[in-house]
Amino acid sequence: MTTNTSPGDGSGPQRRPGGRSERVRVAVYTAVGALLEGQPAESITIPHVADLAGVTPSTVYRRWGSMDVLLEEVAIEVLTAEEPVPDTGAVTSDLAAWATRIAADLATPRRHKYLRAMIWARSEVVDECPRWEIRRRQADAIVAAAKGRGERSPTADQILVHVIAPLYHHAAFGMRVDDAFAARLVADVISMSDSPV
Repeated sequence: MTTNTSPGDGSGPQRRPGGRSERVRVAVYTAVGALLEGQPAESITIPHVADLAGVTPSTVYRRWGSMDVLLEEVAIEVLTAEEPVPDTGAVTSDLAAWATRIAADLATPRRHKYLRAMIWARSEVVDECPRWEIRRRQADAIVAAAKGRGERSPTADQILVHVIAPLYHHAAFGMRVDDAFAARLVADVISMSDSPV
């Protein structure tokens, strides 16, 4: 999640280009991004989005149904970019590099706004979160690399619960997310590496 992707800038998850439907999607996503720059998610309405996107409110209602659905979809698109995990040759430095990169990304105002928008829009418990699944795959990769080197390592679940979850928790609640906090989380989880992987 290190790239400062904004809706419609072409750097997010790529979809096949095509026709009016794709133009509407890009225009609406871009409008949501612009509105989030200047106001809290809860004050944005579908008529506001439609006006800025140059489409009718009925077009937005027909495709997304509600502002909550639209906000969550846009936030997920922005927040779910894949990126390679660090490969420094040691699990401790891999985790440190990865955690500090995530911390720096979450500390940016743009990412923070999208994260808060997704949290505000999500009104039900979900079985799966795209961002979390990406982080799980990345944690699995770090653990697999450690195993390949014969290193002791925390499990992927321990990494998610003791490093990733606290980073997102602090970002969501407007608490400080910095290198020192990330380093402390990594030191804590490394201490759980009490047996060879």
